[in-house]
Parts: sequence; C-alpha cells; structure tokens
Amino acid sequence: MQQMSLEDRLGQFPSPLDMLWNVPAATYAMPMQIEYTNWRDEQRAWKESAVLFDQSHHMTDVYFKGPDLRRLFSDLAVNTMKNFGKGRAKQFVACNYDGYVISDAILFGFADDEWSLVGTPVAPNWVAWHAETGGYDVEVRRDERTVENGGRRLTFRYQLNGPATHGILEKARGGPVEHIKFFNLGEVEIAGCTMRALNHTMAGVPGREMTGLELVGPAEHGERVLDAIRTAGAEFGMREGGALSYTSTPYESGWIPNPLPAIYTGEAMKPYREWLPGLGFEGFASVGGSYRGDRVEDYYVRPWDLGYGNMVRFDHDFIGRDALQRAADQPHRRKVWVRWNDDDTAAAMRTSLFGGAGGTRRAMPIGLPNANYVHFQFDRLMRGDRMAGVSTFAGYTVNLGSVSSMGMVDESDAEDGTEMTLIWGQEDGGVSKAFLPMHEQVEIRATISTSAPV
Repeated sequence: MQQMSLEDRLGQFPSPLDMLWNVPAATYAMPMQIEYTNWRDEQRAWKESAVLFDQSHHMTDVYFKGPDLRRLFSDLAVNTMKNFGKGRAKQFVACNYDGYVISDAILFGFADDEWSLVGTPVAPNWVAWHAETGGYDVEVRRDERTVENGGRRLTFRYQLNGPATHGILEKARGGPVEHIKFFNLGEVEIAGCTMRALNHTMAGVPGREMTGLELVGPAEHGERVLDAIRTAGAEFGMREGGALSYTSTPYESGWIPNPLPAIYTGEAMKPYREWLPGLGFEGFASVGGSYRGDRVEDYYVRPWDLGYGNMVRFDHDFIGRDALQRAADQPHRRKVWVRWNDDDTAAAMRTSLFGGAGGTRRAMPIGLPNANYVHFQFDRLMRGDRMAGVSTFAGYTVNLGSVSSMGMVDESDAEDGTEMTLIWGQEDGGVSKAFLPMHEQVEIRATISTSAPV
C-alpha cells in the first residue's frame, strides 16, 4: 500500500492552516527521563556547576558523503560554505524559493567529503531530498531518532554545559583537555573511547571558554563514557538534566526552536511535499496561540526575524537568494527576549486553577517550566491597540526567576525596556484543540530586551 504523502494529507483540508491548527497532537514527547532530580536544580546547575544532557535519542542525524557535498549544501544554505570542512561546525539555515525559513540545524564537518546534519527532521529531510533527486553525487545515510529506529542509534551524544565543564572533562579523561575553538570540533578520549567534541553552548553560558561541549562517539561505547562523566562530575556538583530542564534552555540561550517550516504552500515546493510522508513530523506539527492568521504564510519567517540575518551571505547562489536580496533592505522583525510581568503571570495562574466559580473567568494554564502547548506557538504582543509582534516560545528558569519567552517584534519596537501586552490563550477558548481546557484570554504585561534575558 502506497504511503500517503504530505501533499495528499494537505488535500484533505480546506487549507494548510486548517490542517495545522486542527492537528490533534499536542507536543512532541522527548525520549528521555523527565527529571533526574528536579528540573529547578537541573536548571541551576548549568549556571553554577554543570548539567549533563543525554541527546542520544531525540534528534535526526543524516550523513552526507561524496564529491558534490559542498555544492549540495551551498545550493541550499543561506550561509556560506566556502571555509567549511573537516573539524568545523555551523548552524545551517535553509529557506524556500520565496526566502522564508524552512529550518535550521547543526552541520558537522567530519571530513572534507563527509558532513552530518543534526536536529529536528525538517532540515535533514530537505537536504536529503535534494541529494537524492537533484543529480548530486552524494550518498545519504539516515540515523533516525530512537522512537523511529527500534531504539538503536549509530552514536551517543552527550552535552555538558556550565562553568565546571572543562574540569569535569579533565577529571574524566585523567589529564588536560586541549582547547577547542568555539564552534569547532576536536577530539577527546574518555574511558578508552575517542570521540568528537564540539565547543558550543545551549544554555546561555559563554561557549568560547569551553563551558559547553557536545561529545559524540560510537553508540557501543556510550554507557562507559557516560559512567566516567558521572563519576567525574560528582566532585563538581554536576547534575544530569531531564526532558523538562532540557527543553527550557532556549529562554536563556536565546534560540527560537522550530520555526514553522515554510513548505506547505507554493507550486515550486509541491514535489517536495509529494516526497514527504503525510504522517511525518511536518504533517503532525500543531499550530496555536492567541495569534490566528488568515493563511499559513502569515506564520512564515525570514532569517532576520530569528536573529539569523548576519548569517545570510550573497556570495553564492542558493534557493531563496533573489527573494532575500529583495528583502534585505526592507524592515524586518527582530528577535527579542520577553519578560512577563510577575503579578500578571501569577494572576493568570491563579485564575487558571481557581477560576470558574461565581462567574470568575478561567485562564489558560501556564505550564512550568515550559508553557508552550503546541509545536509552533504564536501569541500576540500588543503595543497599545497595535500588534507589534509575536511571542513564540515561553517558560521559566530559576536563573531568570520569571516566566519569559522568545519573541519577534517590529524593528521600530525592538528597544530595551519597551513595554507590551502579551495576549495569553486562544481566541476560541480552546474549542479547536481537544487537549486544551476551556479558557478565556488574559492580558499579561511584558518587557522587551534585545540582547540578553531580562
């Protein structure tokens, strides 16, 4: 029986937005322990000591190898590939033909002719499709997430974050660890296993001093390497981080996870939608929030909106280049941190729990540490009667001491200290999503910061 494609699935709905808005799924369940101790202390650890995250299970890894490797990625990436190769890593950003972001992922240069793309399935799928159908001399090897791969992986992937990272690695390997440049790959040997180490951070800790390292090695050595890191980390107060703390890291690092893939419309994208499975990630990605656009294109974003404008390089031809060149000098939205007013947040929480009696309205619950209730959440940010932007990813960390979110606002409104009002809850009160409690929208005052969490 032939598998239904994404294009087939879209044809069952009046519009792409109808499909995404009414998807029955809530959020993607992370295939890792929810908490090892408690999410608050796990968050505190990346600020005060170190936290260890096991990233071995939830991301899609796709390996690309062959003589046309550089040409393939250069044709697809908004960022340049001129100096990329062995020992380097890069945040790969891809756009559609109209210059709207499909996704981003981390690109690893294992050799000059072998690279790996790691992240949600969206970007790896886009590159794999071009490699397989675009006439490139490139081999593609997929290593799917454990939930889709019978629990098997080719590699382990451990992330250490915090000021004690370097000391823990030296203790675990029994000697000095050579400095690795930021977003470069080095090699580290632990428990007899030689592995790659990427210097980067995912929890708001400066990465240039090696306070964040991602360790990748053969899966068969994963347990003994993990045991060695645990033993070494005990001396430094290291904690292991579970799914709750792991998914709360962006509030401090400033990364906007998972922009809505700009793939659901456009004749040029149709062959790709016919290749994608209808029941894959792209077919069951739910959209919601207090902002309800008229069409799915209202949710598409450009690189500048995500803080990726400095990555766009017009030194090569790539998909979406002409559209981005035309848009380069136009006003854009800007990525910001949004701090929610403590009193308003507490009031919303109180009415979500204790409202509903005596005519008191009931607010949409604010989950802790992660407040998002759909894959792609868009909540209105108002400045007076005018919508100035959207809040996209919301939650709490003990290091910030407040509920915060990442947002995208008009450039003219992107100033430190700007006060806005966030509209929390869906316009339809949750009618369109069976997994949401019935609620009424509430207003929460918020303050904007452009360069760091407030």
